[in-house]
Amino acid sequence: MQMLISMIAVLVIAGLGLLLGQVAGLHGVLGIAVPYLGGAIFLVGVCWRVLQWAAVPVPFRIPTTCGQQKSLAWIPYSKIENPAGTAGTVVRMALEILLFRSLFRNNQAQMDGQRLVIGENKYLWLGALAFHWSLAVVLMRHLRLLLEPVPGCALLLQKIDGFFQVGSPEWYLSDILIVVALGYLLWRRLREPAVRYISLFTDYFALCLLLGVALTGIVMRYVTKTDTAAVKQLALGLATFSPTVPANIEGFFFAHLLLVSVLAAYFPFSKLMHLGGAFLSPTRNLANTSRVKRHINPWNYPVKTHTYAEWEEEFRDKIIAAGLPLSTPASATAAHAGGPVESEGVRTATNRS
Repeated sequence: MQMLISMIAVLVIAGLGLLLGQVAGLHGVLGIAVPYLGGAIFLVGVCWRVLQWAAVPVPFRIPTTCGQQKSLAWIPYSKIENPAGTAGTVVRMALEILLFRSLFRNNQAQMDGQRLVIGENKYLWLGALAFHWSLAVVLMRHLRLLLEPVPGCALLLQKIDGFFQVGSPEWYLSDILIVVALGYLLWRRLREPAVRYISLFTDYFALCLLLGVALTGIVMRYVTKTDTAAVKQLALGLATFSPTVPANIEGFFFAHLLLVSVLAAYFPFSKLMHLGGAFLSPTRNLANTSRVKRHINPWNYPVKTHTYAEWEEEFRDKIIAAGLPLSTPASATAAHAGGPVESEGVRTATNRS
């Protein structure tokens, strides 16, 4: 049901953009006001979430580790899994951000009758990696619409992405991969009972929204063949804060633009915000120096403590009467507490009397 509601919501948004895009008088609203509103919500929301996370103090080192910690010189330690310095932490973060190393090592547990079977689950890692890298390539390719002159890296990436030269215009590999990867991630949520049980509307909506953006972009390029020059004119105007909506932009473009704007506005308040959270996670971005340096909680307020020596002095009579050994002589305890010094022999004699 949640999946169906998510699909209907995305179809309604796309249909609304397509319908309103047929009205020439609303082109300014859909092509200028809506993108600016979505972009403003995106920037303010992302900055707000990041500042919230950055303001949380982390007095202790709590990195997630799965390797030997650095201790004695003759004991080899895991420099990446349990980094003790900045270099190892940077390498670990790079592998996590670029290659999803922890997801690659993730296992899948299933019940086979009365047995618990644990096996590898590399399909999830491959699907997530294909989606994120394809999305990154698509975003970098779109720089040709926002910048003039077009950066050489964007042109080179566009040539590599369209290396196969299938059809006219050529098919981009990233377009195929992003749809396949999103389809797999959505199918996995529906197929696996455990994942479907914990999935919420927001999980389905994010995937459906991303899939809607990708599919409308593909339709614009390969089916309706929207005027790229007109789209670039609008994009450059939005980027330079002097927007004008060309008259020859057709309605399907506004469906794509409305989905993108909704995605941008929804991004900071969804689980998609893990893009920023991955860099601020103390379980990943901290070196494990617990044995090297003592980390004291800065929020500790002064409290009256009761040391063992003071406790022993307070109950010395009862301890002696019970025949239990004392760890400190009476003179040391009294001196520590600032009280009168009394020998243990005199105190014992007094107690017996």
